Amino acid sequence: MSGQALADVKIVEFGGYAAGPHIGKILANFGATVVHVESQARPDGFRLQYPPFQGGKPGIDSSGCFALFNDSKLGVTIDLKNADGLALARRLTDWCDVVIENMRSGVMARIGLGYDVLARTNPDLVMLSTCNMGQTGPRADTPGFGSQLTALAGMCNLTGFPDGPPMLLYGPYIDFIASVLGASAVLAALERRRRTGQGACIDVSQYECGLMFLAGPLLEYHRSGKIAERAGNTDPDAAPHGVYPACDAGWLALSCWSDAEFAALAQEIGRPELARDARFATPAARQANAAALDAVIGGWTRTQDAGAAALLQAAGVPAHPVSTVADLFADPQLAQRNLWRARPHAVFGEQTCCFPAFDLSETPGEITRAAPRLGEHTEHVFRELLGMSAEEYRAHEAAGAFE
Repeated sequence: MSGQALADVKIVEFGGYAAGPHIGKILANFGATVVHVESQARPDGFRLQYPPFQGGKPGIDSSGCFALFNDSKLGVTIDLKNADGLALARRLTDWCDVVIENMRSGVMARIGLGYDVLARTNPDLVMLSTCNMGQTGPRADTPGFGSQLTALAGMCNLTGFPDGPPMLLYGPYIDFIASVLGASAVLAALERRRRTGQGACIDVSQYECGLMFLAGPLLEYHRSGKIAERAGNTDPDAAPHGVYPACDAGWLALSCWSDAEFAALAQEIGRPELARDARFATPAARQANAAALDAVIGGWTRTQDAGAAALLQAAGVPAHPVSTVADLFADPQLAQRNLWRARPHAVFGEQTCCFPAFDLSETPGEITRAAPRLGEHTEHVFRELLGMSAEEYRAHEAAGAFE
């Protein structure tokens, strides 16, 4: 789509699952030409390993997870274990401005696609590598997924109730911290290249990216030696701070960060005297008597549906209903900002794509196409973008390069 901010940027993407492909998706949504490389023998892991699948059955082109992270891209297949295929991968890396990969540490170098090799023929190349631990260190080659990384990075130890076990966070949480930071790093490297002509090799440790979300506990430990502990839904400053049941089987989340907000809450639930009650008159008192206060608030929320959050918001109390997935698709806020964008998909019929959570006023982004079928654009990329003749393409095909 002409006129987009990254319309002249060419990216080749090796790897799969979430962390690497999500970087490419963000950049593709702002105009970059992104070529997602897989092979017939080793497709992206999201294609077959993670539900949901169209019709409830795994299929190479029916994965919802793959579709979510790979819209707006071109998909090719190359057998990197085939000498002819590896040579074609090198042609791609010479053609592009950016290589993104999220294989295990050292894999790209072992197969002949390390940065030092690629930079010999493409000296201003920007290459971003992102894996669990980064490219160096005693655990650099440790495999794993986001749920293990959130445990390792200390997040799970802070999630849950004091008398219960640590809780895994939903989904590959750290992957998305790393992917947004990774996209920013690629843009910074491209700007540096524009000014200096120099390429860059970027090493993104997903583990280390996750630590930025523990700034408070890390600082407290550094300052005092205190180890943060699980605290359920409580907060050291806000009181009340929790999630309360509604009469429609929904839930309502609310918090009060000041005495004025608590007085407004008390007024709204028909109990203005609570703000004068010695048990609840100060944040410290509300913390000390949290169980009694939660019982009062829960008694009121059980007479309300989750939409009562709007009443509290109007009164100056931070509150929101706890959304289901269905609620997200029906949310007028997300609809007005055009977050969900439906595009035709060869298997789904229609794919609802998720636009990044930001846009540009002068060069707005777009979802240009649904996620590719396996190898869907192989011939287009090599013949139209790289200028390969029909005869040459057929010869590489016969040699098994595109398997």
